[in-house]
Amino acid sequence: MSERFNAVLLVVGALFMLLGALGVLRLPDLFMRLQASTKASTLGAGCLLLGVAIHFQDLGVATRALLVIAFFFLTAPVGAHMIARAAYAVGVPLWEGTIIDELREQKRAATEAAPGNLPQWQSEQQRQERENA
Repeated sequence: MSERFNAVLLVVGALFMLLGALGVLRLPDLFMRLQASTKASTLGAGCLLLGVAIHFQDLGVATRALLVIAFFFLTAPVGAHMIARAAYAVGVPLWEGTIIDELREQKRAATEAAPGNLPQWQSEQQRQERENA
């Protein structure tokens, strides 16, 4: 029984990893690729490590596997968020089909409220965006 459950976990984990890799190859912009790779790879690694823990049936291996899974689930979303925010701040272009950009609206409202609090390069970039709009 545990062998079948182990096999299912390993296959599901491998499929999630494959879907994450396909998402990185097929999706149009950095932000979508980052989302696909983070979510699918985290779930895939979690399933694979659970399969490993079940296969070895050892308390030490299971503990390590669960700690690694917890580490993945805590750090992957935070890391992806920080990379996406840095990419957005640098000006990585969004996909042409992006419908709404909520962060731009928040930035614009913050700039209009207190324009003197921005660093010089952000003030210049926003001035150029207003001129182009």
